[in-house]
Amino acid sequence: MDASERIDQLIEGISDWRGKTFASVRKTILEVDPEIIEEWKWMGSPVWSRDGMIAVANAHKGKVKLTFAHGANIPDPAKLFNAGLEGNARRAIDFLEGDDINEPALKKLVRAAIDYNKNNLKKNAPAKAKARKTKEA
Repeated sequence: MDASERIDQLIEGISDWRGKTFASVRKTILEVDPEIIEEWKWMGSPVWSRDGMIAVANAHKGKVKLTFAHGANIPDPAKLFNAGLEGNARRAIDFLEGDDINEPALKKLVRAAIDYNKNNLKKNAPAKAKARKTKEA
């Protein structure tokens, strides 16, 4: 079973409002870029990646948490981040029962996370690989 199928099963297993919210968040993330990859990590956490990790989501008692790996480094003009604000890297959005998902703002955050990954993570990978090859030679 691949990661997308596992995420489908996870969402189907959440029978209250959190399942619907989780599904909506997932749909919104995947609409941003066709190259976003769904992964299943840490013994049961859905992760979305594109040139590095974008975000991880979990359903907790009373909320759906969407944590952006590099959220502290991306702009959030709509002020969606409402959790993990004290951290140096991560930022999160806690969706509570009855919350509306601001899809346009969430899409901008996902796009900003992808841009951050492309500009700050991927560009360093070839240099590291080149350095390793030089050491091995």
